[in-house]
Amino acid sequence: MLSYQHAYHAGNLADVHKHSALAWALDYLVRKDKPLCYIETHAGRGLYDLASSAAQKTGEAAKGVQRDGLLTAFAPAHPYVRAIINTRHEGAALYPGSPVIATSILRPMDTLHLAELHPQEVEHLRAAVGERARVYQQDGYALANRLCPPTPRRGLLMIDPSFETPREYLEVPRFLAKMHRKWPVGVLMLWYPLLAQAAHTQMLAALTSAFPAGLRHEVRFAAAAAGHGLIGSGLFFVNPPYQIEHELARLAEVFAALDSLA
Repeated sequence: MLSYQHAYHAGNLADVHKHSALAWALDYLVRKDKPLCYIETHAGRGLYDLASSAAQKTGEAAKGVQRDGLLTAFAPAHPYVRAIINTRHEGAALYPGSPVIATSILRPMDTLHLAELHPQEVEHLRAAVGERARVYQQDGYALANRLCPPTPRRGLLMIDPSFETPREYLEVPRFLAKMHRKWPVGVLMLWYPLLAQAAHTQMLAALTSAFPAGLRHEVRFAAAAAGHGLIGSGLFFVNPPYQIEHELARLAEVFAALDSLA
């Protein structure tokens, strides 16, 4: 699907949830002195201007990462905070998407493969990551299927669909099952939206059935504006990094305290 544009939603509370967990997971993986591979199926443009007309139109970033006091709820050394600070050195209103977060954390020995279908987003993505990652203008599911199992075998597959069609909710569990068969040691990380109509329910049932040891984490929050359907954010891990459940518990505390923030 080419209609989805994440620039309208960048920096929202779902991004805070997803990106802070991803940053922690990658930071944990690089503690071992062995190379790893990062693959992302829906990379977007990688770097977002929260002062743009698109971001201003929805106001989601203002209720998200730009919310007063939100970033101070994280430890100053948290890899998510570090990635944001590094990005703001290039522009105060810039926000790092997952590809830029990954490039800020991973090492020269690590490999990065980023898929994005939209032609304009691909051009932005290439400019954002430079030579640090391989960028593919192709379907991300097809790319992951072709690359897995990757070299090196250690690593993380980030699956971050827009879920624009009901069919994708049905396809994702089958895709994760296939990736796990091909790459049994890989960390598989899926993000999904929590919508008012609970469209994720059937998908989640299939995932928990296929992966009884999988790790699920969800946070809920008020819609950014009247009529907005996004009321929460979900993550599902296969082969979750060691002790990430403690980080997710701390993250849940951040979201539980949102109402106390200005």
